[in-house]
Amino acid sequence: MIRGVALDMDGLLFDTESLYWQCGDELLGRRGHRFCERLQQRMMGRVGVSAMKQMIEFHSLDDTPEALLKESNHVFTGLLQQGAQEMPGLKEWIEFLIQQQIPFGLATSSQRQFVDILFRERDWKNQLAFILTGNDVDRGKPDPQIYQMAAHRLSISTNELLVLEDSGNGCAAAVAAGACTVAIPSQHTKDQDFTGSTLIAESLSDPRLWDLVLKD
Repeated sequence: MIRGVALDMDGLLFDTESLYWQCGDELLGRRGHRFCERLQQRMMGRVGVSAMKQMIEFHSLDDTPEALLKESNHVFTGLLQQGAQEMPGLKEWIEFLIQQQIPFGLATSSQRQFVDILFRERDWKNQLAFILTGNDVDRGKPDPQIYQMAAHRLSISTNELLVLEDSGNGCAAAVAAGACTVAIPSQHTKDQDFTGSTLIAESLSDPRLWDLVLKD
């Protein structure tokens, strides 16, 4: 039985992955490199300094993770303030969850400051039962910690939790937590590994996704 839903944010609710790509390419361009899919896959789902460590290791950079994160935050904030598009079907999916009286919340590796920018004008922000960000965990995805915390916030077991993710690392975290996991790949993640997922959906409008809630 599905008694609660945990939603990833980047690439699932909002089209921010293209902004992360621009940010990564800007950072690396200043250092004579280019961002690529292999690096993106390594970084995706990881939290702050951990993500920067992946970039440093991949390109053998001389920067400290802390300094690179500060620079990255500055670049990404500027991009984010220009706006991010909602993913197809988001409004209808949220309305459906509210109608079905299924509690739902946010479980993202992004920093809280970015969540605040994206949700600044979302009228359904107050419907979120919890908001978990990269600032709230010690271990980022693919570690299951954030989804274990999500289930705890909803006072349910992880096998009663439905998780929606767009990345391989995110799905691995949800599967490891024992949650019912649905992958909704974006154009940036469609070739990643979603092993263990209950369903690989086409979008938030996929009727097979909605049936998972209705059947329970």
